[in-house]
Amino acid sequence: MSTTGVQEAIIEAATGARNCALAQYSKFCVGAALEAEDGAIYTGCNIESSAYELTMCAERVTIWKALSEGARKFTRIAVVADTERLTPPCGACRQIIWEFCGDIPVILANLRGDTETLQMAFLLPRPFDADFLDEIGDEK
Repeated sequence: MSTTGVQEAIIEAATGARNCALAQYSKFCVGAALEAEDGAIYTGCNIESSAYELTMCAERVTIWKALSEGARKFTRIAVVADTERLTPPCGACRQIIWEFCGDIPVILANLRGDTETLQMAFLLPRPFDADFLDEIGDEK
């Protein structure tokens, strides 16, 4: 499959996942799709709770699903929302994407067909990760 075809497939998967969102409070439905190194695509949607702090974003649902099924290396993630401006991952999702996926391409898309691809390092410059924890061990 061509690079364009792969991008279309992952956006389509994220769009389909968006249809399963449980956003009864915000009405802000988001879908995400994560491609593993072996080509498998994992999807997720945002799920809201009346206790807002328990709400989970689509990106984290997607990553948790992939990890829980044994996937460990990822090549790209797509995020789809019904907004005019393309919606990037929130700060918490950026941290989780960096920690579990590294500097992968992040494809932003909306239902109008607009897309933009950004590297994770652009969205989360100077990230905190396990390398900092390793430094603590080196000081002992």
